Amino acid sequence: MSTTAQPVGPEALHQPRLVPLHALAAGADLERYFRWRSDRHGDPFLVRFPSFGSVVFTGTPAGAREMFRAPVELLAPPLPNPIEPMVGPASLILARGERHRQERAVLAPAFHRNRISAYGTVIRDTARDELAGERTGRAWRAGTRIDARDAARAMTLRVILAAVFGIVEPELLAEYTSATTEFLTSFGTPLFAIPALRRNMFGLSGWERFTAARDRLDGLIDTEIVRRRAAEGAGADQDLLGMLLQARYEDGSAMTDTDLREHLRTLLVAGHETTATVLVWALYRLHRAPETLARLRAELAAAGPDLDPIEVAKLPYLDAVCQETLRLHPPVPIVLRRLTGDFVFRGTSMVAGDTMGLSVQLLHSDPEVWSEPQRFHPERFLEHRYGPFEFAPFGGGHRRCVGASLADFELRIVLATVLGAVRLRLSPRFARGRVPWTAPHNIATGPHAAITFEALEP
Repeated sequence: MSTTAQPVGPEALHQPRLVPLHALAAGADLERYFRWRSDRHGDPFLVRFPSFGSVVFTGTPAGAREMFRAPVELLAPPLPNPIEPMVGPASLILARGERHRQERAVLAPAFHRNRISAYGTVIRDTARDELAGERTGRAWRAGTRIDARDAARAMTLRVILAAVFGIVEPELLAEYTSATTEFLTSFGTPLFAIPALRRNMFGLSGWERFTAARDRLDGLIDTEIVRRRAAEGAGADQDLLGMLLQARYEDGSAMTDTDLREHLRTLLVAGHETTATVLVWALYRLHRAPETLARLRAELAAAGPDLDPIEVAKLPYLDAVCQETLRLHPPVPIVLRRLTGDFVFRGTSMVAGDTMGLSVQLLHSDPEVWSEPQRFHPERFLEHRYGPFEFAPFGGGHRRCVGASLADFELRIVLATVLGAVRLRLSPRFARGRVPWTAPHNIATGPHAAITFEALEP
């Protein structure tokens, strides 16, 4: 729909009937559902979510430009939000207006590229520990079956725990790992999608299991905050918690313990599952594209095994592989903005309370921008530089993911470490045939099934 035409209201867009069936189709395979809706009804199109409301979606660069350049004062995160029980109302993800600006100003310096470069050795050593079997007792030796999702989650969780809290002690690391894993796995798709299930039932409900897991994790975080405050800022130069304890708002005040806890919990959730998911997809795609894998291995071999992690992250073909993986498999595939005032979005007149959305998967497969959009072809990122309204794996505008630099840095180093140390072969069920569909996993989406590999002789 042209934005120069006379604006129409959302009611003029196609109104899907049998909303529960549409919701099931979207939940089963979001990318396929959105592609079907776009092909059938054009851009924009209306999607209705039970217990949430209607969203006007786009999947074009023009639509992304309109959303990301909309006046800041007209935009807010949608509420109720399905991830609020996980991250908490004080989370940067849910903050709005002036509070969002202030919180982002405090958090952003901790994720500056110069700051996160200090974590390069931690990231590389964590990946090496996983490959050596220090967590499981099972090294990635020839003949070992590797669950890529489980291994990727373990690596990225240890990285984020080290980066956020500076935790390296085995006993404390094991306790945090157990608590965080229980917290993440207890918030399954039913609780995510159906708010009515979030209630107590004499200790027997999934909601009660989740809140108990959240309380356990919060107890660990609160204990660490108290310990670090008593130490008068010890660790300020080593981890994100230390930096945030020292941070001050414009009026000179510090974060409250409650707000700090929810920011830290958000970092654990968002900084763990998303990067792990992209790492799994990168390994999957590379091992279905032998020539691409060979070219990347050659680049890594030429760089040498002892190259500084900062320099590893700058390798051009490694960067292209990671970018192409993010294009095909953005871990958060939709971006939503709720309006606080009148706005015309893709020719649709919207009012306060309406929600507009961007399908990142549609954006990343627009045939006017991407040749052979379904093909895994990292070379495209060596041949062309894409703009922020064409390629947006971490969202865009004033709410772009504050941790994007850390996620990018971590992905490159872990992928390079794995490929430089082991040889893998996809299990037969994944080596051929259709690419697995995506399903929600907490805050991100990823392969619906655990993708497995067999470790080979070097």
